Amino acid sequence: MKRTAFSLVELLVVIAIMGMLMSLLVPAAQKIREAAARLESANNLKQIGLAMHSHHDAVRRFPAGYLSTSTGAGVNATTLDGPPGWGWGAQLLRYLEQSALADSINFQLPAWDSANVAAVRTPVKVFLNPGAPNAGGTMQVTTEAGNVLAEWGRSHYVANVGQDEPWGYDAPQNTDAHWKKVASGPFFRNSKTRSRDVSDGLSNTVFVGEHTTVSDKTWVGVHPQSSGCPIDRTRYPFTECDRGATLVLCHSGPAADEPGIAHSPSFPTCHVCQMYSPWAGGGGLVLFGDGHVTFVPTSINLDTWAALSSMNLGDVPGEF
Repeated sequence: MKRTAFSLVELLVVIAIMGMLMSLLVPAAQKIREAAARLESANNLKQIGLAMHSHHDAVRRFPAGYLSTSTGAGVNATTLDGPPGWGWGAQLLRYLEQSALADSINFQLPAWDSANVAAVRTPVKVFLNPGAPNAGGTMQVTTEAGNVLAEWGRSHYVANVGQDEPWGYDAPQNTDAHWKKVASGPFFRNSKTRSRDVSDGLSNTVFVGEHTTVSDKTWVGVHPQSSGCPIDRTRYPFTECDRGATLVLCHSGPAADEPGIAHSPSFPTCHVCQMYSPWAGGGGLVLFGDGHVTFVPTSINLDTWAALSSMNLGDVPGEF
């Protein structure tokens, strides 16, 4: 009886062919997954944009970057941040089909009050970027020294305060009047920006963008004693901890103490106060004031990026 079987050489050839096919298929599958994740992130930003305008229709202004009192108990003597601390994401919950969650929150109390502990730990899908490596539903709010203050729902999106960073100044200068003067973007502490205030045009003004990988952000708000720190300080040596405002806000640069320095999405400075995305190729998805979402490359002219980040400086850029 004649036996039929693969020879060793034939088996090795088959294994080699399968290995070659896998080496071709795996990158293709990864690209498909990234494309799907990017599409979902773009849809998240579009929903956020619609919610922004629904909020504007309801109360005649966009949500504040975050809500804070600057006097009384619980105020940080340096930053003048205080209760209640609710961020722009929390203010949008009712317009993001999250009415049940909003109803479970007592917005009259601080975001860190014990009565709100369970609610503020809730992951909200629209604030989570499916491509982000720091993908857990919650994040720890800490001091610069690493002491844990709270556990809040994570967000992979930050709102634009403009070019300068108004949180970078100390009391007594760091008042609400100072924030309003320094912030050239639509979202800042206790902001009440209306569509008509965006004189550079809604289609020319950045509202919200992605921030992942470098540091953790939240939809909840700002704790007065908190700090925004890089997840891995050895991996990102060009950044350091920043004020608690960076848990919900970012800026484009240039700042007053950093003239001529700007950072576009995923710029290699990897600052905790800039937009940063998980996508290969450099850049990030950005929501503009008129509701359109586009991918802005890291290679964008930095003056153009700074102009897009301001809402009323008269520096309307051309095509990019």
